[in-house]
Amino acid sequence: MTRRTRWFCPPVLLYVLLVHFTSGAALANWAAGHRIGQAVSREKILEAEQRLSTLGYWTGPIDGVFDSASRHALVAFQKVEGRKRTGKLTTSELEALRTAVAPLPQHTGYFHVEIDLHRQVLFVVDESNAVTHILPVSTGNDKFYMDHGQVHRAHTPRGQFKVLRKIHGTRISSLGLLYYPNYIHRGIAIHGSWAVKVYPDSHGCIRIPMFAAKRFSELVPLQTKVIVY
Repeated sequence: MTRRTRWFCPPVLLYVLLVHFTSGAALANWAAGHRIGQAVSREKILEAEQRLSTLGYWTGPIDGVFDSASRHALVAFQKVEGRKRTGKLTTSELEALRTAVAPLPQHTGYFHVEIDLHRQVLFVVDESNAVTHILPVSTGNDKFYMDHGQVHRAHTPRGQFKVLRKIHGTRISSLGLLYYPNYIHRGIAIHGSWAVKVYPDSHGCIRIPMFAAKRFSELVPLQTKVIVY
């Protein structure tokens, strides 16, 4: 008796085959549609990017392409407005953008940076009291972790600090990659990271999106006041 062989394609293999045999353009279009939730026209994406930029959110190029920078800007908007942090552009989110007003800083009268731990956002505030750049952040999750044989708590301190030193480029630490770090308190820095979650998830540093890290470091000179609340 001859046994029949049953063919079974595991989900991971199926995904690899799909990626291999699907054109890059088609796959990119599918991914973009997945990120924005529904088929949103280029005109609406442009409108959303322009509106985010007008409100002070750091969007990257306003080009009608809902890329990583656009998604981070939308997440920052959702955080500020107390909306669900999906990063997906939908009709509902676009309507909210149309009626939103620019957020206000807690401190005024001078150039500084504010970090709102509750909403997980960063504001760059100019001398005219306008919030010029808004980024999503991921700060300390207050869990315990081990580093160099010692136990530490992943805590982001509250208070008023200053940018004390910078590293131009990448630093690889025992806890991971820090891109253009701006140190404000001991080993605590504002730095670019690939892992900017929508909730607190760092070892204590203030993570910002990679695309904005170099420019942020250029915008914020040494001795700039940083207020964490």
